[in-house]
Amino acid sequence: MNHPVLPPFTLETATQKVRMAEDAWNSRDPSKVAQTYSVDTRWRNRTEFINGRAQIEAFLTRKWLYEREYRLTKELWAYGEFRIAVRFAYEWLDPDGQWMRSYGNENWEFDHDGLIKLRIASINDLKINSSQRLFHWTLGRRPDDTSSLTALGL
Repeated sequence: MNHPVLPPFTLETATQKVRMAEDAWNSRDPSKVAQTYSVDTRWRNRTEFINGRAQIEAFLTRKWLYEREYRLTKELWAYGEFRIAVRFAYEWLDPDGQWMRSYGNENWEFDHDGLIKLRIASINDLKINSSQRLFHWTLGRRPDDTSSLTALGL
């Protein structure tokens, strides 16, 4: 896609925006992810409050040093003119070798340039065994033919 996906959103553009966000996060590149947020973005991530791109980069750098083998799937839940709600699940390996699956919901509010100016995330973690893992693709972008969260019963 050569042009930005801008609000107001339709079902098609909201779905595109969700996949673009998922792809950015699966890159595990804090700088790349930070560029999808406005300069003055505000986050609530679990119990942490983050302001601006520099804090996003620092947060994500810390996150992906701890959450290894990170693989994420997002799914559109609802959308409005300047807002999108998603649900997601991701699997990761902690430094002690424990596999985890994290489940959550995010609410995004966009500016006129299509950048997220507000992100509110609620996330819960569940310990899983290696045999319970569902996300096995090579690190990076989730393949298009991977089952959705709904299809996986998540």
